[in-house]
Parts: sequence; C-alpha cells; structure tokens
Amino acid sequence: MAIGPVAWAGTAVHAVAMNAANGRLDDAITDFSRRLVNVDGMVKTVYTAGFGPAVVLMPEMPGISPDVLRLARWVRDAGFTVYVPSLFGVDGAYPTIEGGQEVLRRACVSAEFRAFAGGGTSPATAWLRGLARQAHAECGGPGVGAIGLCFTGNFALTMALEPAVIAPVVNHPSLPLDDPAGLEISDEDAHAVRDRIRRDGLKVLAYRFDADRWCTGQRFAAYQALLGDAFDGRVLPGSAANTNPPPFFRDVVGSPHSVVTAHLVDEDGHPTLQARDEILTFLTDRLSTSGHSEDNRQDR
Repeated sequence: MAIGPVAWAGTAVHAVAMNAANGRLDDAITDFSRRLVNVDGMVKTVYTAGFGPAVVLMPEMPGISPDVLRLARWVRDAGFTVYVPSLFGVDGAYPTIEGGQEVLRRACVSAEFRAFAGGGTSPATAWLRGLARQAHAECGGPGVGAIGLCFTGNFALTMALEPAVIAPVVNHPSLPLDDPAGLEISDEDAHAVRDRIRRDGLKVLAYRFDADRWCTGQRFAAYQALLGDAFDGRVLPGSAANTNPPPFFRDVVGSPHSVVTAHLVDEDGHPTLQARDEILTFLTDRLSTSGHSEDNRQDR
C-alpha cells in the first residue's frame, strides 16, 4: 500500500478489534502488508508499511503489541519503510498477564533465543540480519535502521554485523535476564561488532529508565566498556514512565521499562515522547539521502 508522509505526532487511523478475554483493544494490523519472508530456508511473518529507507523494528516481550505498532507507525510516518518481524507472541494482542507470561516462558526455552547468561548470541539474529539485507535491497538508500526493544533490545547491536545496518537503536535491553551486568552476545560477535562500529564510524543509540530492574546501569556500563564513545546511552527518570501500562508491564515487568512503547506518555514535551523524536531524528540523519526521491519509492 502507498502511504504518504505525515507529521510524526499524527495519529494513524487503523482497525482495532475487541478481545473479549481482556476487555481491551487489540490491533488488527490492517494498515500493514503481511508477508512471509524466507531467510536461508527459515520463513517468518513480517509486517511492512510505508516507503523510504528500511527500518527493522523488532517486537518487545510479549510480542507485536498495540504499543509496538504505534511506534512502527511513527517510524513509517517519519518517511521510512518499516519492517516488523513476528518473533514471538500473538501479533497485535494487548499484553495480558497470563498470555504474556506464557509467551515469555516459551521464548526463554526456545532454541532461537539466549535468555540467560553464558548463552552467547541469540540465533534469531542471523535471520534478522538476512531480513535487513533483503530490506536494503528492496528499499535502497545508504543502509538500514534496526530498533530493538526489551527482549530484542541487544539484537539491534548484533544486527550491525550485517554491513547494511548503519543505524542501531538499543532500547531497554533485558537479556540476559539473570545477569544485570551482562550482554546478550558472544565474545567473538562482540569483538566483531566493536571492530565494525569503529571501522565505519557508527553510533549506537540506547535508552533506559533509571529505575528499570531489567535494564540496569550495570548493563549500560558494559555497553560503554565495549563500544566507548560510539555508545550513546540515554537514561530517563523512572518518574517519567506511564503509570498505567498494560497488565503484563504493570505486574510482570513491575518497573519502568519500555521507554518508547508501553511506558511512553503521549503528551507534548514529555521526556518519553522526546526520546521517540530523538530516535526518529537519529534514523533520519543516518538513513536519509538527497538522492532518495518520489521515483524511488515503492509500495509495500
């Protein structure tokens, strides 16, 4: 579908469906194209929308929630083609306690993810790097942006092993769950990412709340130690977090966590909305090119 540019703060019109089980609105995702993407024989569902340089937006636990889709629409409306891969959970579902806990349990034992210390790099990132290559081939431009959230937060950094990825955004990375000072990446991949970032002069933008029990200051210190000045870690006060997030975030996450999704406050001048704008500016600065014109835009 062809979608024209609108202001970042504009509210997208999209279909919603009432879920009788939780009494809240799920997102029907009707304003995205649903595709099956094959990377090295592994097929996953990917939702795409917009036009312009590609940005891969990975879901946070427990899946592609209405808040993740809100962020995807903001990315789309800022002039990008957004790719949202389905990695876990029920696409478009409102995050409930029981449903979210079940998704988390399954992800923690899945062969695709390394949720605990000592596991190294999650194998799912290899598929995501392939997605980034395909997205770059489809959309053109200088490269691809990658936004990780929570469970997938560090995936954005590991995706920088793919040369097409030039704008990684690491939001409240929560893995490994049992080591607050650890990074979800093998030593070999960490060294390769560090060398690639130094060689190509990349920057890594990152966000967390100061009161986040899943993404601590120790973790940001570990990123700083690995990446040096290339790591731009920004910390918001926990008091700025939305106090009425979905039940999964209220009762399971149990602390300020999701800066630009579940704990975002959509009010002008609010720190979380400023963080969203900073991310969009970061992507624009690194992915836009004067050579990208209307003639290069492709319907998704």
